[in-house]
Amino acid sequence: MASTSDRSTRDSDSNDDTVTGSAFGVLQAGGSWQITRLDDAALTSLDDAARQVRSLRTEGASFGLIDVDHEFFVILRPGPSGMRLMLSDATASLDYDLAADVLDELNVDLPDDDLEDADPWGEGDMAILEDVGLPPGVLEIIVSETDLYADEQLQSVAERMGFGEELERHLPDS
Repeated sequence: MASTSDRSTRDSDSNDDTVTGSAFGVLQAGGSWQITRLDDAALTSLDDAARQVRSLRTEGASFGLIDVDHEFFVILRPGPSGMRLMLSDATASLDYDLAADVLDELNVDLPDDDLEDADPWGEGDMAILEDVGLPPGVLEIIVSETDLYADEQLQSVAERMGFGEELERHLPDS
């Protein structure tokens, strides 16, 4: 778990406006999970992330997991009726274009209240991964664990779905 002092130290490590993080395509093929890295453009562009996830070819499920600056994550999943989306922290839209684009796509208007001091909350389709093994209630609990960094939350998703070790092999620090 990340303590408040850990988060401050980790946040101060990046002194510029460069967005960092990790973006992955996740495929279920033949009963097993496969992970592929997406281009870094997925960290800043919802259109690019969606294009990359749509390009993944599989007969099974496919979706994208995007961790941006360890601050928030996005799950996106193409489907016949369009792109399904889940954003772990709606307040991230104040500082990140990707988060703002997700809220726009979801047609979510933020309240007029001062969001700088608001607690983070998730928006979007909490049932996005239900048919592949992650109940919406579990995803809601993971999103509500605000003492964890986004990459740690995504690792929790991966572990609960059975591809935690595969995801860990693709993380930059492993």
